[in-house]
Amino acid sequence: MCTPRCVSQLACCCGSAACSLCCSCCPKIKQSTGTRFMYALYFMLVTVICVIMMSPTMAKEIKERVPMYEDICKTLSAGENCSALVGYSAVYKVCFGMACFFFFFSVFTLRVRTSTGCRAAIHNGFWFFKFVALLACCAGGFFLPDEEKFLEVWRYVGAAGGFLFLLIQLMLLVEFAHRLNQNWTSGAEYNKLWYAALAFVTLVLFSVAVGAVVFMAMFYTHSEACFLNKIFLGVNSGLCVVISLLAISPCVQTFQPTSGLLQPAIISVYVMYLTFSALASKPVEKVEQNGMNVTVCVFPYNSNSESDRKIVKGVGTTILFCCVLYSCLTSTTKRSSAALRVYRNSVPENERARCCFCCNDSGDDYDDEEKTSGGQNVIYDEREGTVYSYAYFHFVFFLGSLYVMMTSTNWFHYEDAKIERLLEGSWSIFWIKMASCWVCLALYMWTLVAPVLFPKRFEA
Repeated sequence: MCTPRCVSQLACCCGSAACSLCCSCCPKIKQSTGTRFMYALYFMLVTVICVIMMSPTMAKEIKERVPMYEDICKTLSAGENCSALVGYSAVYKVCFGMACFFFFFSVFTLRVRTSTGCRAAIHNGFWFFKFVALLACCAGGFFLPDEEKFLEVWRYVGAAGGFLFLLIQLMLLVEFAHRLNQNWTSGAEYNKLWYAALAFVTLVLFSVAVGAVVFMAMFYTHSEACFLNKIFLGVNSGLCVVISLLAISPCVQTFQPTSGLLQPAIISVYVMYLTFSALASKPVEKVEQNGMNVTVCVFPYNSNSESDRKIVKGVGTTILFCCVLYSCLTSTTKRSSAALRVYRNSVPENERARCCFCCNDSGDDYDDEEKTSGGQNVIYDEREGTVYSYAYFHFVFFLGSLYVMMTSTNWFHYEDAKIERLLEGSWSIFWIKMASCWVCLALYMWTLVAPVLFPKRFEA
């Protein structure tokens, strides 16, 4: 009985039908949301492959567990022990294929305004054929001529795309901070408990930020070394204080009455996280104590404990790729497309306060619903037109592909890169993360002062 239901759901693989799960007890899903999650699934699949390619540990496990491993490598002409399928060059080629896949769809879906056309149908369906196309693109990267020249040029393309993707991430964070404050402030007009929620969350976030400063001052500074750590920790902490005071200053409050301490609290926590990540990524420093070279300004886990190292790296890697996925999925929503717009009267009349609003792009209720035979119900929210830019959506995934490529290969320290060393010291990663702190603070500061400098431009 379950077979016909599952078969009906699999129609999206070879046709334009919307994808959904087989189980009817699953909550309803919008067609646009299902499409974005399917592309995200493709993206994460290739990302996992890149992680495996950059992990000598995983390569060793595969060699030991896969039967006839050497014969398979010879059949694929992948060199001894499949050496051509591992390392930074293999990741560059796979990510080149994934980037080409998303860039093609970005161009293919330019100026698509309705979901009834053939291009929209291809975007929202035919998942099996697109999966085959993605595999073909990734495999095609291994057959490119003049490999050395390609890797050199593609490295700089990846760096440019990676930096642009970082900028989009920071813009989304600023937009999220403004939107959360806006949403909860609208709820306070009807229920004063939202004021208590605002105050409590703000206090917790500032406590976390201050705790992070104290933690880094204790473990990432030293009286005889780590001079850069002291400077940047002081500078970033001071800038967080500046934006907090600026957010509640009378001149900003005049043009943005809803501006408060919640937004700078969110920004401060993220800046402290980036600062910690940057300091942890800096090459280690040593000082001479009692005739011995002692490593200072490092994460205070037991350096002799392999399990502690794995936990730290696992958590850091998970946070990293969750941020990438979040940026790809949310950057094309209606509100995120206007991330840096600030209005004098910025609370919409129909704004409804809620604790979780990240996945709800609007408060509209759709009655146009298809009840599949025993499967998950699909809401066709694009009957009257597209709800997000298809081209921009694919372009963000294109940039995300480049960012994953550069991150997994340790940016400009690619030759000896391993996924197990993703969070180890590197000057390039240190400066990238530290610059991200300053860009994030500058973006948020701009959203505060721009309406003051250009009041007519930001009027509602």
